[in-house]
Order: sequence, then structure tokens, then C-alpha cells
Amino acid sequence: MCAHVLIAEDDVQQADLVRRYLEREDHTTAVVHDGGAALAEYRRSRPDLVVLDVMLPEMSGLEVCRRLRAESDVAVLMLTARSTEDDLLAGLDIGADDYVTKPYSPRELMARIRTLLRRAAAPGGPDRPLRAGAVVVDPARHTVHVDGAQVECTPAEFQLLAALAARPEQVFTRSQLLERIHGIDRFFTERTIDVHVKNLRKKLEPNPRSPRRLVTVYGVGYKLRGGGETPA
Repeated sequence: MCAHVLIAEDDVQQADLVRRYLEREDHTTAVVHDGGAALAEYRRSRPDLVVLDVMLPEMSGLEVCRRLRAESDVAVLMLTARSTEDDLLAGLDIGADDYVTKPYSPRELMARIRTLLRRAAAPGGPDRPLRAGAVVVDPARHTVHVDGAQVECTPAEFQLLAALAARPEQVFTRSQLLERIHGIDRFFTERTIDVHVKNLRKKLEPNPRSPRRLVTVYGVGYKLRGGGETPA
């Protein structure tokens, strides 16, 4: 698929490298070099994907991502020189879909971008809506409804929820869910799933601190309840 990608990177050479690789695959691009410009350009052009450096001037990439998530479910790939797990989880916690640490291989970056664009356009699974109690996931329309009201999910959240909704009451381990969302990737650990689940509970649960829909099966993993909403 051909997509429009916003590149927010303060290193001009790095930004130009990413731009050239994207345009080589027939994507269109917009390039900005600070956080304020990233938000303005997103609102102007509504890209399919945002490649977002963490260390941007004026406004950090984390803050840009936080503001994007307040108004959009656009796919976000973060770039950072920080490689600790806590830094990675901080980005995922505010809604980033993927995370690449510097220095990176341009080929690896493009592979991750292709995966995100495929996931955003066609999250997979059957075309029919998936129902689990009050939660309805529609892969064909890429929508989620809870108690009849639509909620916005990031591509990674949608992928996780679709996997759970396809088999209500089945318990998935964290490693099973991690492979469905991010594949086999050394940058992600099972704690990544806990972050996605925490964010989903804010959207699905009347009381996220006492979940009744997306529940923990202690010592195993998570499941989406298929009917009643008694805590597990």
C-alpha cells in the first residue's frame, strides 16, 4: 500500500534518510524537525503513520504522542537513542505502537513501518464482527464498540483486542499475545502486553481498577470475558 508518512526528526540527515527510503517504496512524506511542527503537520495532512523521534526540540516526542492519542488512533513509530525497557514502556504507555532504538538499520526500520501500515489498514482476523459480551470488534471496519459506544484504539491495541475477542474466555499467555502484536522482536518483552492491557482497560471497563471484561488469570495471562462481567 502507498501511504502518507509524517517524519518528525530533529537530525536533518536522519530525517532525509528515512524520507528517501519511504519514497523509494512509493510512499509520500512530510518532514518536520520539532514537536510543535509535528502536531501542526499532523492536523494539516492527517498522515497514515507518524515516525516520531523522542528527543525533539520545543516539545518532546513523548508529549507529541500523548497529544496525538487524545485526538487520533494514527499509527506511531517512535525513534529513540534510549534503549532501556523502562523508556520503551513509557512510550507504549502513552500509545506508541512500535519503538526503534538508534542506531538502527534502515532496512529494519522499513520492515517495521511496513508491518505497522499493514496492521493499520488490515488488522487481520475474520471479516465478521467479533463479540465478547458488551465488546464488539469489527476487523473489516477497524472499529471497537463497548455498550454500543465507539471507542478509539491504537493499531496495537486493536490487534490485541481482536485476538482476545476471536476466542472469548480463552486464556492467552503474555508471550502468545506479544507474538500476535509485535512478532518475535528483541526490543519487546512480556511487560509490553501489560501496558497495552492497562490502556485497553481504560477504554473498555467501567472501573479499570476492578476489571470485569478484560481480566487477569493469575499465573497464566489474560482473557476477554464472553458473557457476564463477574471479575475473574
